[in-house]
Amino acid sequence: MPAAERRAALARAALAVVDRDGVHAATTRAIVAEASMPLSSFHYAVPSRDELLRDVVELVVSDESDAALAGLLADAVDVEDAIRRTLTAYLEHVRFAPGREQAMFELTQYALRTPELSDLPAEQYARYHGTAEQLLTAAETHLGIRWAVPVEHLARLIVTITDGVTLAWLADRDDASARHTIDLATAALVGFAEPRTPTARQETT
Repeated sequence: MPAAERRAALARAALAVVDRDGVHAATTRAIVAEASMPLSSFHYAVPSRDELLRDVVELVVSDESDAALAGLLADAVDVEDAIRRTLTAYLEHVRFAPGREQAMFELTQYALRTPELSDLPAEQYARYHGTAEQLLTAAETHLGIRWAVPVEHLARLIVTITDGVTLAWLADRDDASARHTIDLATAALVGFAEPRTPTARQETT
């Protein structure tokens, strides 16, 4: 197996271990056992365990970004519906893979305390913010609106909301309360949407 493929397989194995047992359990031996590889394969493919954890974060962030951008606006009838659909879909993603979401919080905290990974949380959240910006920009085009505040600021607010919903749900597993929070967040975010002002050409035709 080429080194790049071996490294990808080890990253998936590490994610499985972290998802199931937590970051503390993701030792080199546990990861290679999960991947059904000899221990020597690890050091052949990856410089260190911390570097592999960087790959794990990248793997999960890519999956989440792809899921978030997978046509959530296609059936939305208005801004409120689009926001609620998107936030509800995110909650369902959390409910489907709670261990993975808990692991992401653990990995972020671990990286913040690990000098070799100190840049990783900023990269992780830049990806989150970028995905939110893409959704907001797509909503402008699809729904014929403009946002009253810069998209990058609204994207940070959305990521803050989804982080809060995730952590609260992981703590109490209360679906009804999470959906109520989404309703309140939707009502707040709708207030930032404005009808797109027609151009002079549109006004005269």
